[in-house]
Amino acid sequence: MIPKITMAKVTQRRKENVEGDFFVDDTCIDCDTCRWIAPEIFTRQGDKSAVYSQPATAKERQHSLQALLSCPTSSIGTINKPQDIRQIQQSFPLLIDDNVYYCGYHSEKSYGAASYFIQRFEGNILIDSPRFNTPLVTQLEKMGGVKYLYLTHQDDVADHQLFRDHFNCDRILHQNEIKRQTENVEIKLDITEPWTLAQDLLIIPTPGHSKGHTVLLYKNKFLFTGDHLAWSNKIQKLVGFRDYCWYSWQKVIESTEKLTQYNFEWILPGHGRRYQASPSEMQRQLSIGIDWMKENTTKNS
Repeated sequence: MIPKITMAKVTQRRKENVEGDFFVDDTCIDCDTCRWIAPEIFTRQGDKSAVYSQPATAKERQHSLQALLSCPTSSIGTINKPQDIRQIQQSFPLLIDDNVYYCGYHSEKSYGAASYFIQRFEGNILIDSPRFNTPLVTQLEKMGGVKYLYLTHQDDVADHQLFRDHFNCDRILHQNEIKRQTENVEIKLDITEPWTLAQDLLIIPTPGHSKGHTVLLYKNKFLFTGDHLAWSNKIQKLVGFRDYCWYSWQKVIESTEKLTQYNFEWILPGHGRRYQASPSEMQRQLSIGIDWMKENTTKNS
């Protein structure tokens, strides 16, 4: 039996798609998810995504279906029912490196932000909230459940309450990010300096995008940056995003400068592209990005 999934409507198929099984419809919100999951299939046409090359190999098909499942607005579809969808559902969460995973199943509530999962002997951590989806939840159960749901900031909380109710996990969010829907989170941070959650976990305040934004450093290797910092595919730099800064652009710059005190090899953002480099190259890219941000202080730079 093929699991029921929500997909795009053929009647709303964008004319920019090439002919074939996979397509994107007009409900696309240009969140970029499909374009970095399956860059060999999806591209930007106009102000939305479209299929520019139909999958020709098993790997390309896998990536295409992973993008379909992860799309926050169900804007990707297939002409033919995908017989292998259950196998693709069970592929999530996807291993990134070591014991760190990408969850997929982006939520429209967070405008398609990515979320991550750390599998730890001391207790697993979910970073920002994906869509509460039965196949993903089942896989997380098999991996030991969720001890903490760490929320970088107010924008990417999505289905946090459903994850709390299911896993009885403790949610972590800065006091300055608390809104009505998050007023009952278990751990409300009131910090202006880095705070140790565990020996291998450091929460670092990074105000700027929002007043109480924080990032999570794991094992001095993985930095989960929420909406603070990401690789910009457009300008090929590691930067914050001026057009989506709701509190203080100057604080974004200052917060990024403070990150030069730490060593890490991965930037894993909520929005924007991931970036991996040696610690020395990461520091070089941080310096380049900081200089660029200082030179580009107006929106639409």
